[in-house]
Amino acid sequence: MIVTLIVLCEIAFWVLLAAGLALRYLAKKPRLGAALLLCEPLLELVLLVVAAIDLKNGAEPDWKHGLAAVYIGFTVGLGHSTITWVDARVAHRFAGGPPPVKPPKYGMPRAVHEWRVAARWVVAAVTALALLEGAILYVGGDGDVGSLRSWQQTMLFVIGINLIIAASYTVFPKRAKAER
Repeated sequence: MIVTLIVLCEIAFWVLLAAGLALRYLAKKPRLGAALLLCEPLLELVLLVVAAIDLKNGAEPDWKHGLAAVYIGFTVGLGHSTITWVDARVAHRFAGGPPPVKPPKYGMPRAVHEWRVAARWVVAAVTALALLEGAILYVGGDGDVGSLRSWQQTMLFVIGINLIIAASYTVFPKRAKAER
């Protein structure tokens, strides 16, 4: 049931995003479109409540509960930037907006961009870590929380990889061909 709800939340995320942007740009109702986009966090709230109820009703915490926490974390950390990214492209394509700004390719501006991206991923992973720890405390010593601990290790790995990538752009900045 939890996995089905995660899939439904992901589908609903994209449906709400498409509907909100269609209202904003095609139907020329920006306030209604924005209101619809503001409903996005309700999806994660529903998922969180259902996962908590499932655990409260005696379900063994397993990878599905961990996946729910990770999904919510990634929506918190990356959801806004995803919506902003899609919004810029839809505005350009359908509403005569300016072309989307491309990330810098070289030097310190690229390193700064990579640190911003890493920060989003870190927020996502830390949110997931907190939710996973909350689930572990919620279950208490009665349940097997090994799968939740495994998800926590995965989130620490995600943080590490993103910090390494961002640091590599700082230590070894990419240069334009003319600079080489």
